[in-house]
Amino acid sequence: MRALIGGGRPSAAAVTAAAVVAVVLAALLAWSLRPSGAVVPQDFGDRPRAQEPAAGAPFEVHDSEADDGGGASAPEPVALSIPRLSLDARVQDVGVEDDGTVEIPEDAGQAGWYRYGPAPGAPAGSAVVVGHVDDRTGDLGAFAKLYGVREGDDITVERQGAPPLRYEVTAREVVDQDSLPDEVFRRDGRPVLTLVTCAPPYDRESGGYQKNLLVYAVPAGG
Repeated sequence: MRALIGGGRPSAAAVTAAAVVAVVLAALLAWSLRPSGAVVPQDFGDRPRAQEPAAGAPFEVHDSEADDGGGASAPEPVALSIPRLSLDARVQDVGVEDDGTVEIPEDAGQAGWYRYGPAPGAPAGSAVVVGHVDDRTGDLGAFAKLYGVREGDDITVERQGAPPLRYEVTAREVVDQDSLPDEVFRRDGRPVLTLVTCAPPYDRESGGYQKNLLVYAVPAGG
């Protein structure tokens, strides 16, 4: 699959939530070639809803970081780590191709932040980072270890020219590929970090993995 990073940016109005869901899932499934038989991770916790941010939110957002709900003017994430899992991944920004498919890192060992949504550290909305569990050669991808995440795990996001952010995992769920919750790409409400990767079962005839694993984390101390 072609992955042209830094291509022309579509208008925000043109990128609807439904379209984003479709292209993200298509991109993830296209590179998901792990054989069937893997255990589906069990759900835990409650998906963060779009309630208003609580007063005294732990992330202090300066004027230079504020934007209209997207991530263009906020500090970009450059790395993500989950110490307990020894998960360390470089992060690059990804968008949407002219043909409607999502831009994804050519290197399956890197994760991709969806740059047309909120950035980690934004005062509201869901900051989405996608990653593969494997690649066409069978090598493990950036989020292969995400299956082992537990409630309370720390996630650290390093940012370009800004202090790192710390999140705490609160929930995990597995959903059908065509049933990604609308909250995943919301631009308002409580800030949350949402990690997305593929999950079994795997069906080669149907195009790859049939489910997606979603991991939700909120600002530590929030």
